[in-house]
Amino acid sequence: MDFTAFVFYFLSAILVFAGLRVITARNPVHAAMFLVLTFFTAAGIWVLLQAEFLAITLVLVYVGAVMVLFLFVVMMLDINLERIRQGFWSYLPLGAMVGLLMAVEMSVVLGGRYFGLEGAPGPAAAPANYSNTKELGRLLYTEYVYPFELASLILLVGLIAAIVLTLRKREDGTKRVDPAAQVRVKAADRMRVVAMPAEKE
Repeated sequence: MDFTAFVFYFLSAILVFAGLRVITARNPVHAAMFLVLTFFTAAGIWVLLQAEFLAITLVLVYVGAVMVLFLFVVMMLDINLERIRQGFWSYLPLGAMVGLLMAVEMSVVLGGRYFGLEGAPGPAAAPANYSNTKELGRLLYTEYVYPFELASLILLVGLIAAIVLTLRKREDGTKRVDPAAQVRVKAADRMRVVAMPAEKE
């Protein structure tokens, strides 16, 4: 076993352990931290596959933005752990079936020599001046430009819909501020000079 294979199996073991701890940790903050470890380990495997851009994107986007938001929400909300764990055992058979299917798939891929897959063509060796970031950008903005623009449009529509649903009109007496009224305000509307006689003891 060469060093690359050893690093792959080492990172894979950490990834499986961290993934299991995400769903079995009792503390939500601990589960979120194990999810951070999962993302970092997955990024390391991406680096082994010579996909450095995807690895750093995974770290920056998920660990640097999404997980910080998750941790903020989890630590700010008062989460009832007992209520969350009530439905754990009801979803266990489905989760076990999905996990078993994933284990079978990984065993077929990793144990290809026993299933006659060793003759499958492997990826071609990249030249010395090859850049996967440049190649990814070329594919996104040439061959897959329309699906890429469509995905960005769908995300934009989802973002606008989330803002509209959040800012819907409520009749519960919630105080709202009109930006246009704030722009049109004048000093005379907000300040009044009152003349009061001086008081003497």
